[in-house]
Amino acid sequence: MSIGWLEADWPVPSGIRALSTYRGGGASGGRFASLNLGDHVGDDPTAVAENRGRLLRQAALPSEPRWLVQVHGVAVADLDAGGSLAAADAAFTRQPGRVCAILTADCLPVLFAAESGELVGAAHAGWRGLAAGVIETTVRAMGVAPERMLAWLGPAIGPEHFEVGGEVRQAFLEQDAGSHEAFRANSRGRFMANLGLLARRRLGNLGISRIYGGGECTYASPDEYFSHRRDGNTGRQATLIWRD
Repeated sequence: MSIGWLEADWPVPSGIRALSTYRGGGASGGRFASLNLGDHVGDDPTAVAENRGRLLRQAALPSEPRWLVQVHGVAVADLDAGGSLAAADAAFTRQPGRVCAILTADCLPVLFAAESGELVGAAHAGWRGLAAGVIETTVRAMGVAPERMLAWLGPAIGPEHFEVGGEVRQAFLEQDAGSHEAFRANSRGRFMANLGLLARRRLGNLGISRIYGGGECTYASPDEYFSHRRDGNTGRQATLIWRD
């Protein structure tokens, strides 16, 4: 069965590929229907393996993606150094054929590419990771001047559907007073948060001005994306980047 994906639209050098998967065309059933790529959510492991195999073949990936054990933290895995990928929420590589992968179901996947085309990376940026500094940590680990990097924001829950408490807003305001623009008070005494805008502020404060993507809402697109806020325990889509 054919699967589909969103191709990243950004002016990176030739030889860099990046995409976010849609949820259709997979082997999983029920709440995980159908291209669930997460092996930690309670889905049938055989179905997950088949889904990952379909992604590998149909997207013509050069190798199996390096699946991280994501924990909403700031650890960054250097895929060229070997070793464990446990408890990491970002990864980068200089080697062609190595695929960085981030799994999400509302959190924001952020992709990075050096303007030279020699380095790519990816980060898992939910609100906890953003507040803890996963973007800043990833950029530092990649070792490229921010003004020489490009970023792309993948599908995530949109500001019309992401309700948070005042403590979340306060966590961002304590680090960046200007982040108030990413929160809108609602009638329940809580706030609607804009993950994409929070990420753009973080990137901009680092000196990354070439920022693309955003606008794809996982919550509002049930036929295309998994959403934890909408459906509870559910599957995961993947956002990938690699060098040919």
